Amino acid sequence: MSWSHSGSVLDTDTLVTELHAFLEQIRLTKGASVHTLRAYARDLQDFISFVSSQGVKKATDVSPSLIRRYLGDLYAKGYQRRSCARKLSSVRSFLKYLALKGLLATNPAVDLRLPRFPRPLPTVLSPQQVQRLLEGPKVTTLRGVRDRALLELLYSSGIRVSEASSLSLSDLNLQEGVALIKGKGGKERLAFLHQQACYWIRRYLDEVRPRWLYRSGSPPQALFLSQKGTPLTSRQIHRIVQFYAMKTLARPVSPHALRHSFATHLLEGGADLRIIQELLGHASLSSTQIYTRLTKTHLKRIYDKAHPRA
Repeated sequence: MSWSHSGSVLDTDTLVTELHAFLEQIRLTKGASVHTLRAYARDLQDFISFVSSQGVKKATDVSPSLIRRYLGDLYAKGYQRRSCARKLSSVRSFLKYLALKGLLATNPAVDLRLPRFPRPLPTVLSPQQVQRLLEGPKVTTLRGVRDRALLELLYSSGIRVSEASSLSLSDLNLQEGVALIKGKGGKERLAFLHQQACYWIRRYLDEVRPRWLYRSGSPPQALFLSQKGTPLTSRQIHRIVQFYAMKTLARPVSPHALRHSFATHLLEGGADLRIIQELLGHASLSSTQIYTRLTKTHLKRIYDKAHPRA
């Protein structure tokens, strides 16, 4: 495939080079995570393959109708509307980047709207379910102490899994009950740790971490380690939460459910929405407002159950 622009040719190899440059720009300007960059790369490689399969030879052939056909192809393959929306967003961003560099005259996706879909309510555990989950680890074992500390931290602070996996010892101040969190886009914020979280983290630091520290060779600075002495990854943390959710609640629960539960329980307890926004590290208040919808749903269920005329 070759794409013409301004009298020259933007061939496949050049397009791939531009894709790498685009991903690097996102990494530097938006602080995108490795997972986000991989998602962008997959989406755009799929789009380039589709464009190539349509016999496109020049940039002017990449039209809104071609992009709509691409979306139709995604739907035909069984992609959900949310996945299609994400892929279209990736394509729009990449084509905008090429247009700004002068490699395209205009962005053919600029006026295309993302598919509309209802935003689902997040999964939230009740305080009693959270309590059962937190008490799931067997704290007579080294691994159990670590897992209890990890679960307490996630619920106490509401931080993301990626933020928990990147926490280092220097980010903690257990005396003050705070942790410095490096969030999306390189933005820093403070997370608060309640007494129970501080207690279990101290136990983990005193009883467990020193015994695993040198198993990997050089001692890492990461707060949470595996039994091999290596930093816990986001995927490992996800598996730990899933394990105890199945054990105590007999249902799969993602670590993000603890983050949702943290926010919802604060809101139900009277916390201001903007305070919750700051604690979660949301760039926009609109991202936090979904918890008001969930709380209203919860209150409505209580009303329907309790009111004699409901």
